[in-house]
Amino acid sequence: MNTATRDFIESHLKDDVRQLALQKFPDDVDKALVLNQIEARQLLSKKVPSWASNPDLLFPRHLSIEQCSSELTAKYKASIIEGGDTFVDLTGGLGVDSYFLSEKFKTSYYVENQKELCDLAKHNFGVLGRKIKVVNDDSESFLSNNKGFDLIFIDPARRDVYNRKMVSLHDCSPDVIDLQNILLKNAKNVLIKASPMLDISLITNELQNISEIHIVSVKNECKEILIKIEPGFDGEIKYFCVNLQNDTVISTAVKRSGEISFEFSESSENSAVSTFAPTIKRYLYEPNASLMKSGAFKLISQRFAIEKLHVNSHLYTSDNLISDFPGRVFEVVGFAPFNKKIKKELLNNITKASVATRNFPLSANELRKSLNLKESDKNFVFGTTLIGEKKVVILCKKI
Repeated sequence: MNTATRDFIESHLKDDVRQLALQKFPDDVDKALVLNQIEARQLLSKKVPSWASNPDLLFPRHLSIEQCSSELTAKYKASIIEGGDTFVDLTGGLGVDSYFLSEKFKTSYYVENQKELCDLAKHNFGVLGRKIKVVNDDSESFLSNNKGFDLIFIDPARRDVYNRKMVSLHDCSPDVIDLQNILLKNAKNVLIKASPMLDISLITNELQNISEIHIVSVKNECKEILIKIEPGFDGEIKYFCVNLQNDTVISTAVKRSGEISFEFSESSENSAVSTFAPTIKRYLYEPNASLMKSGAFKLISQRFAIEKLHVNSHLYTSDNLISDFPGRVFEVVGFAPFNKKIKKELLNNITKASVATRNFPLSANELRKSLNLKESDKNFVFGTTLIGEKKVVILCKKI
């Protein structure tokens, strides 16, 4: 990239790429490169801000950026693994995970079967001052010629040739189910990144020697499932439900406490006993996305001493405030049976609200339309079901 092209990118980083594409470019500026790099940096500005702000880095086409880990989730991965001598990322991609995980190892390998991505990774690692060996190869071939790693990381592609999202590890590429014996023979520890759409029970049925499963959300949006497998491990799986907010929480997340992380085992959830609320109390609790994905619904009630509204509603209530609850906490303004009088009795002066439903016959959009509410976070409305199958609407204020 020549100086003119680099300077042009820097001066147009906030431009609309579609509008910019219609303009005439100076002769010494590479138009295709400019458009690709500006679009990439705009996409990465929130996902991997430290890379997006570095003018000397180069980025590939859209799909690789879409599929890469965020800076937050990559740092979290690094926080949950032990360092050692050798590490390999078998599905290098953009290289974000390779970069942050490699900090803990003396020798690191980035393996990728697309030559373009390898060339960009070699350039970017050099700019970032990180010594990572870049290998243009596929994972199976690399493993057949290289053994004895402290950690193998693998992030199988979750889209097929028709760009459809995959929801099974067997459908991803490479197939980690078929590869798991080879992975376990070649490493002391294996870390697999899986789609948040994947069913947890499917993971535990298909993979062996799982020691930990981390369900990772960022700002209450479930982003990825991390699976740690260890050769010979036959103990009980530990689950970690993590909701990351910013860089400062990474070190705290490792402590597995409070709002940042919720730790449990399958046996602790199976033996837990929920208590159910006879009515809605002063405070309402909605578990964060990672906890919802985990299914630890009985344990939530028991651990925080809060009452569940219904076995299938997954909302909780209490008279005393639980300030460190891992999710959203609301103060209840009022509630009423869901019927034709609901607008007059409960929402008489309410015209705007954020609407959600849990175990309710209508979707959130359907309920919003029926209540004639515009979107706003000033008020919160939940449609749900209480014990006794009573359908209610709850009006809340977020704490």
